[in-house]
Amino acid sequence: MESGNQIATLAGGCFWCLEAIFLELRGVQKVESGYSGGSLAEPTYKEVCDQETGHAEAIQVTFNPQVITYADFLNVYFSVHDPTTLNRQGADVGTQYRSVIFHHSSEQEQIAGEIIAELDRIKIWNNPIVTEVVPFEKFYKAENYHQNYYANNSKQPYCGIVIAPKVAKFRKEFIDKRKN
Repeated sequence: MESGNQIATLAGGCFWCLEAIFLELRGVQKVESGYSGGSLAEPTYKEVCDQETGHAEAIQVTFNPQVITYADFLNVYFSVHDPTTLNRQGADVGTQYRSVIFHHSSEQEQIAGEIIAELDRIKIWNNPIVTEVVPFEKFYKAENYHQNYYANNSKQPYCGIVIAPKVAKFRKEFIDKRKN
């Protein structure tokens, strides 16, 4: 990791969706899809999907905080998934799809808590935010075919129906935060 960069680990539904968006965010150097928050070392996609491990599908992002602040980073995160649904995003249902911020520092924890409190206060959504904010423990990189999934599989129906609208929303709402 380059000096001065930070790491963020987030879960908010299918990791393919989050990865596709955060790859386009200015200040992001690297995005990896994987698993975090569970009990089994080196879980497989099947084990996570079978809800045998306790892991969430997550992304781990290396970013430059001089280009994008952690708060701006989380504002993008909260805008591209529904943080009010427990263990689901749209038709994707299960604990592996829960909304979680795995904080890497007390500063990240504080910023996440403040943003959640503010979003709940201004009632962006009809229901309260259920996003967990927990200490980061371990991240396991997913199998290679999950990496850069949207770019490599954009013609597949799931990509067109689920991921493409989220990417389009991000591109419209955060035009000033996108890579050139």
